[in-house]
Amino acid sequence: MFDKSFHSPGLPVALPMRSIVLIGLMGAGKSAVGRRLAAQLALPFHDSDAEIEAAAGKTVADIFASEGEAAFRARERAMIAELLAGPPIVLATGGGAFMDPETRAVIGARAISVWLRATLDVLLARVRGRTHRPLLNQGDPAEILSRLSALRAPVYAEADIIVDSTEAPPDMTTETVAAAIARHAPERTIRIELPDAGYDVVIGRGLLDGAGARLAAALPSRRAVVVTDANVAQTHLPRLERALDDAGFIHDRIVVPPGEGSKSLSRFAALVEDILALKPERQTAIIALGGGVIGDLAGFAASSVLRGLPFAQVPTSLLAQVDSSVGGKTGVNSRHGKNLIGAFHQPRLVVIDSDTLATLSRRQAAAGYAEIVKAGLIADPALYEWCEAHGAALLGGDQGLQEEAIARAVAFKAQVVMADPREQAKRDGRALLNLGHTFAHAFEAETGYGEALLHGEAVAIGMVCAFDLSARLGYCDAGIVPRIAAHLDEVGLPHRIGGWNAEALLGHMQSDKKMRDGRLAFVLARGIGSAFTSREVPQEAVRATLAACGAG
Repeated sequence: MFDKSFHSPGLPVALPMRSIVLIGLMGAGKSAVGRRLAAQLALPFHDSDAEIEAAAGKTVADIFASEGEAAFRARERAMIAELLAGPPIVLATGGGAFMDPETRAVIGARAISVWLRATLDVLLARVRGRTHRPLLNQGDPAEILSRLSALRAPVYAEADIIVDSTEAPPDMTTETVAAAIARHAPERTIRIELPDAGYDVVIGRGLLDGAGARLAAALPSRRAVVVTDANVAQTHLPRLERALDDAGFIHDRIVVPPGEGSKSLSRFAALVEDILALKPERQTAIIALGGGVIGDLAGFAASSVLRGLPFAQVPTSLLAQVDSSVGGKTGVNSRHGKNLIGAFHQPRLVVIDSDTLATLSRRQAAAGYAEIVKAGLIADPALYEWCEAHGAALLGGDQGLQEEAIARAVAFKAQVVMADPREQAKRDGRALLNLGHTFAHAFEAETGYGEALLHGEAVAIGMVCAFDLSARLGYCDAGIVPRIAAHLDEVGLPHRIGGWNAEALLGHMQSDKKMRDGRLAFVLARGIGSAFTSREVPQEAVRATLAACGAG
């Protein structure tokens, strides 16, 4: 999909390797834009209705009158398949073409589809007075177009790219379409198969614009409640709500304050009451739009209301995209510690739109990047080396690198989650994902779970501590510790404790949910990519690590 606000006149466009198919209602401007786009891309232009008329020797209106709509659709299906079987072209289709499942499948396999989305006012202005549109000749054009829009928009929303066709001149819309094609990249889908539930994690650009169609396919009904925070509501909620409208959803929104403070029992209780006030049914879905706090809070509410509502994640922060949105862990914090109250509740779908990362601050992006580094340190040395080579450019805004890193981190986590869905493995398993977290949660508790220390920043320091502790216990080469610290420093992440009291930190660790029989669980490492869990860790060694990493 494509952000409709993007516009770059004169942008050079690489010749596509696939055909471009324009879809939309009559009056959307498919032919006008298609001709201009074909000229810009140096590709042949075809109009499916014109091709059908040439082959049949009569107009579309005459075919409708003499043969009926079913016969016309059969001609249309065959013509589009024939046109797309050859070299790349730009093709403008009739308004009903994309509604045919066989035609839609052919377009999906052979072309990039672009939905020219237009409002009813724009469509009416363009078709007023035209008599060659068979469907418009059956009654009031406004009523017919309104009905067709409601019927077809949920299917049009499956297009690869969505661009608003406005009252602007066709040349401007053409430039917008060309820019969208230039930056279009195939999405990546990672499947997570679990014993009682399976779901897709879809990663790509502009996916918010078509999220409604994906959610409709994954959720049991088209009624949903979007939970988000006040910041995300301003930047991303309008696009998601427009996509839900396109897909025919009935939806409500609940907006909570931003920040870690919303991961509390009081906010959870308020959210549950707000959801219940909307009178949800058992098939009503909760859609989490935002960072990790929103995903954890909304997911926990979804697990609890009516003993479990369908749930979907639309993460907008790098941290949520690579970590918290995948795996089904939900929950809130207690005054006794982080994430001590919660449940496992797997999403039905995770939609990761890499465009949302452009709204993050450098600090927020770096905090999310720490979780990508963590994946490499746990079990993927090649990923860690990739991070050392590309981390700075990734955080500098290279979208291709961002998408590759997200996909690699999600794929890694998916394998761990599938092997140990509920963190019940006796050895290692999903617990390995807690590398650095026993330290990190103590750091967050000491700093008040707020902006003073973001979760990813705490994890970054925690990973250095984990490798220091591993070296101190003789499990790995001590030279790895400064190597990791140097990379974190290069990308702007902290790697030393901020002078906090070691005894206070040890006290926080005693409240960690991973305690068992009075012993803390630590994730240690024999080297980069070789992590393991252990409860045989002397407290004096932990105290020495805290001191070496800067604790007072």
